Amino acid sequence: MTRQTPSPLIRRLGLALAVVLLIVAAVWWFGRPKPIAVVLKEVDLGRVESTIANTRAGTVEACLRTRLATTLGGRIEVLAVKEGDHVKKGQLLIKLWNDDQQAQTSLAESQVDSARKHVAEICTLAANAESEARRQSELRGRGFVSIAKEESARADAEARHAACDAVKADVVQSQMRVKATRVEQGRTVLYAPFAGTVAKIVGEVGEYSTPSPPGIAMPPAIDLIDESCLYVKAPMDEVDAPKISAGQLVRISLDALPKQSFPGRIKRVAPYVSAVEKQSRTVDVEAEFDHPEAAGRLLVGYSADVEVILAVRDKVVRVPTSALREGGRVLLPDADSRLVERKIKTGLSNWEYTEVVEGLVPGDRVVTSLEREGVKIGAAVVADPATALK
Repeated sequence: MTRQTPSPLIRRLGLALAVVLLIVAAVWWFGRPKPIAVVLKEVDLGRVESTIANTRAGTVEACLRTRLATTLGGRIEVLAVKEGDHVKKGQLLIKLWNDDQQAQTSLAESQVDSARKHVAEICTLAANAESEARRQSELRGRGFVSIAKEESARADAEARHAACDAVKADVVQSQMRVKATRVEQGRTVLYAPFAGTVAKIVGEVGEYSTPSPPGIAMPPAIDLIDESCLYVKAPMDEVDAPKISAGQLVRISLDALPKQSFPGRIKRVAPYVSAVEKQSRTVDVEAEFDHPEAAGRLLVGYSADVEVILAVRDKVVRVPTSALREGGRVLLPDADSRLVERKIKTGLSNWEYTEVVEGLVPGDRVVTSLEREGVKIGAAVVADPATALK
């Protein structure tokens, strides 16, 4: 039997069909959707904390800080310190010109001396008059003098006793006048009420220092800070206030010391809500460092954040919070590298991690780059090489 050879037409048709199929395959191959590069994170076991943080930046404050000014205005005569000096409690800081008050004090002290000498004179005469009155009374008892003579001697003694008491009162009054002049001098000097550091001085020797009148803000002459005791004051949203109480653990972070945090505790929660115009209502909390030395030398006024730790759970299944979609769902790639959605049950949560109670196990990989275009159910994905799992 002879084998029949295909005709040239059939061969040409078959070749053309093969070419068409190759072109279609090439178009499909080059036109197919490319996998989306996504960031994948592996579900693991670890710690999850429930925390709340301040709504606006907090501030490092000193436990003791006072802005001092003399209660009287005057020319600065003595400036005993300079900015940055460490002073002891009771140390002189500023003295205004007060020669007139010193003169008043000297005058009052001389009046005290004069009054005391007058007391010696008047009270001596009173003692003599008392002796004379007793003598006249004895003589009257013997019939040597009249009743009128005795009564006159007694009246003179009583009058001189009254004069003695009056000059003693004058001494006390003069002493009070001395004290009053010294009080006036005290209104022209400033002493350190506690040991600390002079942060700022307003004024120089020879310049006029003006105290702050009621209702008018004036810069203080001396800003004194005790740097040995520092804390952080931070505003918390009013809705979080009921969850915060003294003694709770916190983490304190400082803009001046990035990538570091310091343990601490809540020292005080303000008993009122602050209402600042065009800002949310907040409650101020004060947090102290557990180990202040760990932060090194802090400056009053540093911006700081306080993260209050409400609850902690260790060795639980956790997922990055950035992987959560609305309704407690996550996206993860299946065996064909296509995204599928899974509903999970969550527990504690913070900005970094969320506890997974049901729905995921350690080793599962979830998508955290939900904001990227095309990331949706059914999309083909590939791990972003820049952030691929190690």
